[in-house]
Amino acid sequence: MNLDSIPRSSERKPMHLTVKSRVRSRLVFVELMDLSEGGCKIRAKPGFAEVGDRVTMKVNGINAPLGVIAWVEGGLAGVAFEGAMHPAVIDYLVEGGGLGDAGPRLRRIY
Repeated sequence: MNLDSIPRSSERKPMHLTVKSRVRSRLVFVELMDLSEGGCKIRAKPGFAEVGDRVTMKVNGINAPLGVIAWVEGGLAGVAFEGAMHPAVIDYLVEGGGLGDAGPRLRRIY
C-alpha cells in the first residue's frame, strides 16, 4: 500500500511533537508527525495500535477530536478524526503555539 496515494480532504502540516494519547484505554506517548483538519499521522512503538482502535490526544493542552486508527504500518499509524480540527488551531500548533509549558518539542519514545 502506498500511503501517499490516499486522497486527503485537507492539507497535511508536518510536525514533530510528542503528545499524550490514549489507545485502547492505555496511556501512550506518540510522536505527532503531521496534522490536518481530518486527521494525523503518529509514531510510537510497533504494536501500539490496531486498525479500528479509538484514539484520544491532547496536543499542547488542546484536545484533538476523537479519532480512529485508519491504518498501521510498523510504528506508524494514521488517525481519522471523527470531527474536524479548526484550521486556525492547526496553524497555531504548527507555529509552536503553547509550547512554552509543554516541555521539549521532540522526545524519543521508542
